[in-house]
Amino acid sequence: MKPISFIQPSRNNLKYLQWSYNSIRKNLGYRHEICWADDFSDDGTWEWMQEIAESDPNVKIHRNEGPTRLGHTILYDTLVNDYATNDIVMIYHADMYALPGLDEEINKHIKKGVVVSGTRIEPPLHPDGPEKILADYGIEPEEFEEQQLLRDVHKLKDKGKTTEGIFAPWAIMKEDFQSIGGHDPLYAPQSKEDSDIFNRFLLAGYKFVQTWEGFVYHMTCRGSRFADGAKRNPNGEVFMKNRETDEWLQQNNRSTRNFIRKWGHFVKHDTLMKPIIPPKYDIGLVVKNCSYETLYELEPWCSTIYVDWGNKSYIELEQENTMFDLNERVKSRVAGEADNDIVVEFDSKEFTPEQFNIIAQLPEILANDDELEVGEFNLGIFKITVNKIKTYEKELIVCKQ
Repeated sequence: MKPISFIQPSRNNLKYLQWSYNSIRKNLGYRHEICWADDFSDDGTWEWMQEIAESDPNVKIHRNEGPTRLGHTILYDTLVNDYATNDIVMIYHADMYALPGLDEEINKHIKKGVVVSGTRIEPPLHPDGPEKILADYGIEPEEFEEQQLLRDVHKLKDKGKTTEGIFAPWAIMKEDFQSIGGHDPLYAPQSKEDSDIFNRFLLAGYKFVQTWEGFVYHMTCRGSRFADGAKRNPNGEVFMKNRETDEWLQQNNRSTRNFIRKWGHFVKHDTLMKPIIPPKYDIGLVVKNCSYETLYELEPWCSTIYVDWGNKSYIELEQENTMFDLNERVKSRVAGEADNDIVVEFDSKEFTPEQFNIIAQLPEILANDDELEVGEFNLGIFKITVNKIKTYEKELIVCKQ
């Protein structure tokens, strides 16, 4: 069996990291390397990591000294590039318990050009889905029903079954990870970096394998998303909605807007979590009577937006939220004709939520038009000029940031 490097950034979730570490060593042994990054925690995480590293030679540790949080988008790559010594690396959350045989299943399927995901067993904190197993063995380490889960796990295995989803925990050959540039720092500190790299894996031709014989128990959402962790309410039920921190909500909004800027669409995947990637076109929006609010709403959905009012204030306020140069994306409508491959002209006074849906789905509308050709046509309030039919999604495979 080839050894695996488990890649685990952590921020102020010490008890879950301890729980996770113990499961790897107890159920998978000491042959595998564990690479930890402490993201400027203040709960004793770094001190504990140092103690473990002194007694466990197959643990590598790194610390972000702060005061700025880097997030797992950056720290995953730091650990892979600077610390992991094995050919196989595995993105692994700090709130995951490794069940016996996980490493064997990863080894069974892993090879160059293949990304392998284990199957998550999760308590009912989120809606059920066909890509996971919903089963409640506890939502805190203190109440974790470990022995019962270990007795039950053989019943949960679906012998020989694989599907094509991808999500954590996922393993890949280190060389494959590095060849496409790892995670995109556009999404730092977190959110959407996984969807971005999954798109790039698929476009690079990598195959996805989810094994239904290798499992983790995943407590879910023990990072910065929630201020107080997941706890039961007085009726003994579990709930997660409307408890996200303001920090997480703001960052998720930033990352969502940056994902749309880069890919031209929302995150898309099938029911088993395999990415769906519409074509990426060079689209210019020429908007008459554009308000600040409309500019904010539409700017991510195109390569360039042309408006007929001073846009300096929007650029000044929004630029800190993106690595894209907004001076290249937001231009004056009166400065010259748009030169994008696809130009969409309309009056924002006629713009409604229904028309917004057309803008959001435009790449798919264009891709599904068998008669699309260079020229002009109207679609509702939109005058669409096709200057060139070309797509650019494959130019996004390698992260060049």
